[in-house]
Amino acid sequence: MKRLLAALLLLAALLFQLAVVQPAHAGTSRAALQIRGADVSSLAKSEALGGVYRDARGRRGDALSILSRAGLNYIRLKVWVNPADGYNTKTQVLDLARRVKAQGMKLLVDFHYSDTWADPGKQFKPAAWESLPFDRLRQAVYDHTYDVLDALRRQGTTADMVQVGNEINGGLLWPDGSNSTWPNTAALLNAGYDAVKRVSGSTKVVLHLADGGDNGLYRWWFDNANANGVRYDVIGMSYYAYWHGTLETFRANINDVAGRYGRPVVVVETAYPFTTADDDGWANIITAGEPYPGYRATPEGQAAMLAAVADIVRQVPGGLGLGLFTWEATWTGVRGNGWDPADPSSGNAWENQALFGYDDRALPAMETLGRL
Repeated sequence: MKRLLAALLLLAALLFQLAVVQPAHAGTSRAALQIRGADVSSLAKSEALGGVYRDARGRRGDALSILSRAGLNYIRLKVWVNPADGYNTKTQVLDLARRVKAQGMKLLVDFHYSDTWADPGKQFKPAAWESLPFDRLRQAVYDHTYDVLDALRRQGTTADMVQVGNEINGGLLWPDGSNSTWPNTAALLNAGYDAVKRVSGSTKVVLHLADGGDNGLYRWWFDNANANGVRYDVIGMSYYAYWHGTLETFRANINDVAGRYGRPVVVVETAYPFTTADDDGWANIITAGEPYPGYRATPEGQAAMLAAVADIVRQVPGGLGLGLFTWEATWTGVRGNGWDPADPSSGNAWENQALFGYDDRALPAMETLGRL
């Protein structure tokens, strides 16, 4: 009888756990991010120069298919106007967009409005736009944006999100669009917005700043943008933990920005090294063994950092944290696929932050990102 009574008490305790404790956990279970993405702007040139991609088991395959099978659901592609090497133009975007959509993934198009890199330190006009008066410069922004996006729509691969400018902390198309003259900045950004919406009203427009831990920058910039009537749907951030402040300052900023401006927020650029070694004879930009405290430059450290950034995005109040893109996931050490489009001998300073290792295999961070 005592054994029966003990068994009944044990059963009752287990039933209580199932009925009470587990539902409590279920209510706090981790929701999947809407965006689990990768920037693969370097992919077309890498493939043309013989770049190889393998899954985690070593099986050679299409890089986009490998990313998709790992659980990624969004791809980011940059667009330059007339780059020296002929890559990152409408031609490559159209080709890659067909492949992206065939994998069931969504597409973010990132307009740099330049013939080369546009970022906080440089926002150089395309050579063909250099001498245009302001009204014609604004029209060039509209026409270029419309041309690329309408071509995507006509081939059945409409962009889901579009960045009007890249890391535009100081404005775009300097000096005309510098935000030392906010009305000009606003006019150029709204020209891009109008072109996006004319092609597809459902496509979301992103405004993208770097320095994701700098709350003062974001408040100053978006307060001015709102005061000058800049139109947008989503706030985009770059956050690299080794450059842009602690994870906690990033958390404070993304939470504040989402609440202050009432817009969804997405990290359109983040990354972390998986090794300190070099693969192409060109010095890497990040070489420290522990670029951020507690996160080693190892495959495990790379995966852990992506997970840490993702958790912060997931916890943005009101469900306004959309997700993240790891930057240049396919930019491996392929000779000729360097950083400078005008210099074929330039190397790649980023291959130790890709999602493919030096043996061309998918790294653990890819699977981590796909499950976030």
